[in-house]
Amino acid sequence: MENQNDYRPEYRSDYVSRVFRDRESADRAYNELAERGYTKDDVNVLMSDETRDRYFTNSDVDTDLGDKVAENAGKGSLIGGGIGATVGALAAIGSNILLPGLGLVVAGPLAAGLAGAGAGAATGGLIGALTGAGVPEDEANRYSNDIKEGGIYMGYKPRNEEDARYTYDRWHSDSREY
Repeated sequence: MENQNDYRPEYRSDYVSRVFRDRESADRAYNELAERGYTKDDVNVLMSDETRDRYFTNSDVDTDLGDKVAENAGKGSLIGGGIGATVGALAAIGSNILLPGLGLVVAGPLAAGLAGAGAGAATGGLIGALTGAGVPEDEANRYSNDIKEGGIYMGYKPRNEEDARYTYDRWHSDSREY
C-alpha cells in the first residue's frame, strides 16, 4: 500500500475520512472520535473481509470485553483496558454487512443505509459505497485501492467545524502517529 501519510485530501468540514494501515492506528482514531462523543452509529468503517479476519478474528481481545466496549460506545463511555477493542467490536457486531462478491465489510451508518436499500444498492461496489458515504469520486478511487491492499477506511460527518478541523488535522498531519 502506498504510504497513506503522503496523501492529504482537500479539507472538507462536512466529511472527514482516511484509510489507516493497521488496527492500532484505526483504534486510536476511533477512540479519539469516541472521546468527542461520536458512536458506532456515526462512524463508517470499511475493510476487506481478509483485513477483518487478519486483525479482528481470533485476536487476543476477550469477546465479552469486545461486547462491553461496543455496548458502552453508544453511551459515549469507554472501559479501561478495553478501549482498543472498539473498531473490532464495530466490525464484528452491530450494523455491518458483507458485500457479496466484493469481500468487503461495511459498518456504521453506511451499512444501515445499504442494508435498508436492499441488495441493489450494493451493486455500485466499493467506490459506490465510498461516494455514498460522502467521499468525492477521485478520493474514493484512491481509498478503494488502499482498502483492497489491506487498509482500514474510517470516515464520519462532523457535527461542527471544530470537530472537522480537529480530526482532519490529527488524521492528516505530518506526524507518524497514524
